[in-house]
Amino acid sequence: MKKFIVAIAALALTTATAVAQSAPVKTGDSAKGKVLTDNAGMTLYTFDKDSAGKSACNGPCATNWPPLMASAEAKPAGAFTVITRDDGGKQWAQGGKPLYTWKNDKKPGDITGDGFLNGAWHIAKP
Repeated sequence: MKKFIVAIAALALTTATAVAQSAPVKTGDSAKGKVLTDNAGMTLYTFDKDSAGKSACNGPCATNWPPLMASAEAKPAGAFTVITRDDGGKQWAQGGKPLYTWKNDKKPGDITGDGFLNGAWHIAKP
């Protein structure tokens, strides 16, 4: 019985680790077609001022555009990679472009951040 319990605990840990490492990105619908979303269905965005693998959105910017954070153990998954932010936190990126939500989107399908700041913010597309 003890071996069985240890095996179940090991399986649970392996499953939890795999889930924690998966990119928390889905596809949703918006008025402009398919968009990438977080697990809550909120639209994800990219920022023109970011460079590949580096976020330029920190401080007040990150308050308005919350980064799609990744766990410290997260690993790349398909087109999704993990970057290190200036504060040492981890963030999901698509093709090297960091991903964010927008504080003014209130429900799944909202895309109010598209084109914001003279067109610097864009819907992340699948």
